Amino acid sequence: MIGAHSITAIGTVLLQDLPPYVMAAGNTAKPFGINSEGLKRRGFGPESIAAIKAAYKTLYKSGLTLDQARQALAIQAKSHAEIGPLLEFLRDSRRGIVR
Repeated sequence: MIGAHSITAIGTVLLQDLPPYVMAAGNTAKPFGINSEGLKRRGFGPESIAAIKAAYKTLYKSGLTLDQARQALAIQAKSHAEIGPLLEFLRDSRRGIVR
C-alpha cells in the first residue's frame, strides 16, 4: 500500500509501506525527502510544507525509534492538521514502513 502524496522512482522496489508525502528510490527503497513540489501543486502552503518537513525529520532523521517518533508526531499534529494522515498511516501500516 503506497500512501497518498507519495512518489517513487522507476525501478524502485518497495518491500514496506511508504508514508504519505515521502519520496523514495532504490532497490530496496530508501526515503530521501518529501515531495515539496507535489504538495505545492496540491495547494499546500509554505507553513504546511514546513510542518511536513519537520515531521519527516522527526520520523527519519531524529534517531528516535518508531514508537518514539509516533509520540513526537502526535504532538506535532496538534498544531498542524496535515500531520494527521501521516499518523493514521503509521498506525494502520501492517508491513512496516520504508525507513
